Amino acid sequence: MKALRPLAFALLALTLFYAAWFAGDEHLLTGLLVFALPPFLLAIAAWRGWHRAGFAAGVLALLWFSHGVMLAWSEPAQRGMALLEVALALAVIYASCLPGMQARREKRRNAG
Repeated sequence: MKALRPLAFALLALTLFYAAWFAGDEHLLTGLLVFALPPFLLAIAAWRGWHRAGFAAGVLALLWFSHGVMLAWSEPAQRGMALLEVALALAVIYASCLPGMQARREKRRNAG
């Protein structure tokens, strides 16, 4: 489904961001399993057209957004990375809403 492709790209960007962020960390495996694996799996699901991928990604993006805001507020040394996490989480939320917005636009177009 082409409507989920932007979501897949946003999730892949988030996956790469987390992989880069945890690359030098002593808890690399934990960081990759907890932060990078879920958006990667959801990106695959969105690419393959799973119709619930947008909902699942949107729910998880709220957690990623909250994590980024909390980290930006509490850790000044990591503020830049945290704000980038917030921006990517917002991109995931926007991309997960695109299919619904397109369907609504088409419904209005066909009704009027």
